[in-house]
Amino acid sequence: MASHTLSPFPDELLAAKKQIRERARSYGLDFFPVIFEMCDYEQMNQIAAYGGFPQRYPHWRFGAEYEGIRKRHHYGLGRIYEMVINNDPCYAYLQESNQLVDQKLVIAHVYGHADFFKNNLWFSQTNRKMMDEMANHATHVRKHIEKHGQDVVERWMDVCLSIEHLIDPHSMFMQRGPNDTPHEQPKRQESQVQRFKTKDYLDRWVNPPKALEAEAKKLKSERDKMRHATPSRPTRDVLLYLLEHARLEDWQADCLGIVREESYYYAPQGMTKVMNEGWASFWHSTLMTKHFVEAKEVIDYADHHSGTVHMPPGNFNPYKVGIELFRDIEDRWNKGKFGKEYEEADTLGEKKKWDKGLGLGREKIFEVRRVYNDVSFIDEFMTPEFIEKHKFYQYGRDPHTGQLRIISRDPQRIKQTLLYQLTNMGQPFIYVVDGNYANRGELYLAHKHNGLDIEIKFAVETLKNIYKVWQRPVHLQAKIDDDMILFSFSGDQPKQQTIHDDLPKPAHQI
Repeated sequence: MASHTLSPFPDELLAAKKQIRERARSYGLDFFPVIFEMCDYEQMNQIAAYGGFPQRYPHWRFGAEYEGIRKRHHYGLGRIYEMVINNDPCYAYLQESNQLVDQKLVIAHVYGHADFFKNNLWFSQTNRKMMDEMANHATHVRKHIEKHGQDVVERWMDVCLSIEHLIDPHSMFMQRGPNDTPHEQPKRQESQVQRFKTKDYLDRWVNPPKALEAEAKKLKSERDKMRHATPSRPTRDVLLYLLEHARLEDWQADCLGIVREESYYYAPQGMTKVMNEGWASFWHSTLMTKHFVEAKEVIDYADHHSGTVHMPPGNFNPYKVGIELFRDIEDRWNKGKFGKEYEEADTLGEKKKWDKGLGLGREKIFEVRRVYNDVSFIDEFMTPEFIEKHKFYQYGRDPHTGQLRIISRDPQRIKQTLLYQLTNMGQPFIYVVDGNYANRGELYLAHKHNGLDIEIKFAVETLKNIYKVWQRPVHLQAKIDDDMILFSFSGDQPKQQTIHDDLPKPAHQI
């Protein structure tokens, strides 16, 4: 990858940056200090390949990403205008070859992102010194490479990266407690056997001793099983469970811990992509249109802004969806288009003319920016009227002509499909439900079905890599076409079977 001295910051752009920063603050934006750096296109491509950081651990995927970005730029298929890092201070990068109007647009956009990083709840638990932490991670991995060899460490990083999404993003906001809390046993275990109240002379028939004894044995067996169960409840942070229970060498655990830590850092960005880009676009549009576009720049600005938010039929552009939702929320709360009275309005015409003059829009969008993520944002604010106004329909290819056509205008179906795609950043919900399956030390995972099936091909390949970490047989329970299937891998060929009652049960069900 290329590496050069950073380009100087032009005086004209430096002055514009200060003006945009102060104007953004006057609108109520609140952000960490933002350090802008000017890069040539090769530096920009390198930093983009590293996920926005100047240093990362050595791995082939960063080189592959760099080549892909470089070729897209070379053939005119795309260029990078900005990058900004969630850090304190924030770091942002500008490409020196862009026009001045583009640079001003990007600076305004960056201040929107910086405000979102600092104030959105879902970023509140992230490491604000991740620039330094990424450099530390790079040093750790290089030391492992020096000791164990490039190929060995890189193959292990391949395994770790293939399961990097198996975390629990919500765990940052709640205290779930340890996964292996011992189960307390009641002092009088016989009290758990249910006895029915009856007359004394009927007791031996209503509560037959043999039946009670059998029930007591069954309860004892279940208690004994749970006493040794691990985890003590289903856990979604698969990576943490592997770190705590897999037989790993110290350097392997360190690499897996690095991947897990970085996954938690990036998770809020995946959970708020629509909101974050929408918020930044809302503010670059507001600041530029009202204050920083000169007459000679209007056409270029309009062309580049429209390109940012353009969304062809059948596509999904988070910039477009996000900015339009924030604009709609501001308009609705300014006019009072919310609440019981508005919802009970008799006609569509009455709702269109509705305007209580409340002027609460700006306050509301700042509140939304503070507490929502993409799923709750779209679920609450993407109304049927909004879907119809912006023609956010569901599209599909005609099997006969191959042409794109509308397959649904149902707003509930459209929104539900979008929510499925955004929930858990589009990744399946996977839980560890038994780390000692069938008392053989095997790992049993379960897919929590949320309406969408898992991709079998990817599930099996992931299972193979989890086996490399666990080093013992691993299983994955998943619902496929209404059947509950158990996928298994023990180092040879993957197997699958329909789950029947005669199969051993895992410690937990989800």
